[in-house]
Amino acid sequence: MKTIGLLGGMSWESTVGYYRAINKGVKNSLGGLHSAKIAMYSVDFDPIEKLQHSGDWDGTAKILSQAAKGIESAGADFILICTNTMHKVAQEIENAINIPLLHIADATADVLVKEGIKTVGLLGTAFTMEEDFYKGRLTEKYGLNVLVPEKEDRDVVHGVIYEELCLGNIDANSKAEYLRIIDALAKDGAEAVILGCTEIGMLVSQEDTMVKLLDTTEIHAQKAVEYALAI
Repeated sequence: MKTIGLLGGMSWESTVGYYRAINKGVKNSLGGLHSAKIAMYSVDFDPIEKLQHSGDWDGTAKILSQAAKGIESAGADFILICTNTMHKVAQEIENAINIPLLHIADATADVLVKEGIKTVGLLGTAFTMEEDFYKGRLTEKYGLNVLVPEKEDRDVVHGVIYEELCLGNIDANSKAEYLRIIDALAKDGAEAVILGCTEIGMLVSQEDTMVKLLDTTEIHAQKAVEYALAI
């Protein structure tokens, strides 16, 4: 079994989900008392969030690259960035280490391609929904058509993530708003909707809607299990 490197803490609320999903995946595959071999570095999210919103992505890259080096030094065989948004600096992190990085957009796209889905909705932070580092990878590498909500709804999605979910707060009104936005994306032609922020799965799940949802935390974690066990 390979050792899985987790670059987490963004937020720690969603990193808990990674830890749980990966260990469950290993146990389900190997049985008994088996659990995952994990080397994790959990960063302090507050300074990173401030750098994000000030546009200092070089600053975030330096922090996360240093953390990734620590994970590699701890014996990890490969690494996951436990957040969609910070894949904006995935290349810089990858350049700083000598072990593979499993990209969350690639893991998600693999599922979409296998299921024959061509047009997909995307929810996440404003950075993920509006910039090209995530949408562009899905489009250019996998030929997917990616839809995002209108500006007003993007603001709603972004605000709920930072002001509620990253603090561990679950609000019924916010859940209703997310489900409304998911329905709107489906009406616009989305065959499925990517929950492209690792906290969103705390708020909405497949049980809440007829629209197919792709929880990136679960997908990324399962890909890590497969890679670690060479399934």
